[in-house]
Amino acid sequence: MMPAQANMPMTMGASMMPAQANMPMTMGASMMPAQAKMPMTMGASMVPPTNVPSGSIVTPSGGNVVQPVTEESYVENILRLNRGKMATFYMTYENNREWNAKIFRGIIEAAGRDHIIISDPATGMRYLLLMLNLDYVTFDGPIAYQYPFQGESVTNTTPMPAQTTGG
Repeated sequence: MMPAQANMPMTMGASMMPAQANMPMTMGASMMPAQAKMPMTMGASMVPPTNVPSGSIVTPSGGNVVQPVTEESYVENILRLNRGKMATFYMTYENNREWNAKIFRGIIEAAGRDHIIISDPATGMRYLLLMLNLDYVTFDGPIAYQYPFQGESVTNTTPMPAQTTGG
């Protein structure tokens, strides 16, 4: 026969006897994690900051530090500038026995960080291509191109610097 206390729930911290190990238990305050003891109140510091520019650092007091603008030129930005133009996309697919390389031709509809959407005007078929597989792109005409460089905006119409010849 088991003692009367065997049917009662145990609290952590009391001695554990083998017969009582399978009994329901409650966690005492001494065994709770430290954060469980802290009161949870929503104060002004818990509200996420608003109007924080992308890439800036939020300080513990809630202010933000804006990082200097870096000069960036990404394929997706160039493709966005050329939206509506006909282009040829050269793609490779590693470890593909059926086709390792494939060429897609179509009108640029959209471009994101990891994808390109084009449409074939002859068939109306739309393709979602992954940037991961992109090797290069060719255009039938001029490429619209713009990016910040040394405080100026460089475009496809910006004059080339004069060539210097070594003597």
